[in-house]
Amino acid sequence: MTTELIILVIVVLTALAFDFTNGFHDTANAMASSIATGALKPKVAVALSAVLNLIGAFLSIEVAKTVGSGLIDLETAGGGPSLMLIVFTGLVGAILWNVFTWLLGLPSSSSHALFGGLIGATLASLGTSGVLWNGVLMKIIVPALMAPLIAGVVAGIGAAIIYALTKSVPGDQKKKNFRFGQISAASLMSLAHGTNDAQKTMGVIFLALVAANAINPEADIPFWVRLVCALAIALGTYLGGWRIIKTMGKGIVDIEGPQGFAADGSSAAIILTSSHFGMALSTTHVATGSIIGSGIGRRAKVSWSTARRMVIAWTITLPAAGSVGALTWFVGNGINSMTGSAWMGEATVFLVLVGFCFWMWAHSRKGSVSHIDMHSSEAVTTREVHAESIPTVKAGS
Repeated sequence: MTTELIILVIVVLTALAFDFTNGFHDTANAMASSIATGALKPKVAVALSAVLNLIGAFLSIEVAKTVGSGLIDLETAGGGPSLMLIVFTGLVGAILWNVFTWLLGLPSSSSHALFGGLIGATLASLGTSGVLWNGVLMKIIVPALMAPLIAGVVAGIGAAIIYALTKSVPGDQKKKNFRFGQISAASLMSLAHGTNDAQKTMGVIFLALVAANAINPEADIPFWVRLVCALAIALGTYLGGWRIIKTMGKGIVDIEGPQGFAADGSSAAIILTSSHFGMALSTTHVATGSIIGSGIGRRAKVSWSTARRMVIAWTITLPAAGSVGALTWFVGNGINSMTGSAWMGEATVFLVLVGFCFWMWAHSRKGSVSHIDMHSSEAVTTREVHAESIPTVKAGS
């Protein structure tokens, strides 16, 4: 096995690990409202979401093209081991941020964690000239600012109209009738999530293949890349990020069936539209904006303190993941330079990544949250995490 192939294998496995964390981290985007209202049982909801994420990953590749060629200047990067190290350390930054915010129960953006990691590693390696700033602005920053606002407005108007039209319908009948509508909207949301988010990992693996000179930069995304990415995000979705599902379903606003239908329908429409135009949208931002907007439209009480902490997490995601991506690039590049090896740096950083992820998983077991806790009134804390003070909910994983 050649050195280049060893590095490529490490990078692809790390990319699939990110895709897996994206699945369990962002399951809440599609299914939190359906679980919160009782429209679907938790295990059934995540299984349905996993299948639809798998299908959605095959519907489009426009977002993958954006990630694969719209963020890093491939001519400046030059390909080979240098580009491979950038991609790898960018992924490390994204994974560590994803797992850390999962531990906190914070629905931060996996997409922005990925973009931040890649941008940070690129800046460390190539400086400002290595980043395609116009692509960052138009494909990431502008959608990040506009999407949650648009989603909130659409969901709020939709919820207000629904409640106005059904105000004479008895509550039990309303809940029963909207159950099927909510399941349909949540299913469409899961399909949209697979269409948008799985493609981001496809684009990263495509970058790695370009760096290894295994594919032409102008080529299409290979089928095997689409398949393994679809399977990884589907598996992560099935395992369910129960901490974040609980925050989304119970921590922001109390969700009813008509409200959940409006929120999921709004999110799905916006995400599918953005995927069509190749915008690497944050499904977390859209889903959260929709839930808050639908709560306002229903005139329900919104937990603005929880929403504020989420917005803070969104704001720091890009720089935090970018800082980790840059730091791990310096570590990996430094080890390679000192040892004269082309892969020892990547291998060392990979082992550090595994160690940190295992520590955070073991830490989470002290206050585990599972599917049986989804309707508990006790919220997952999103403010502080100490070795002795993660809140204990009930048994689970």
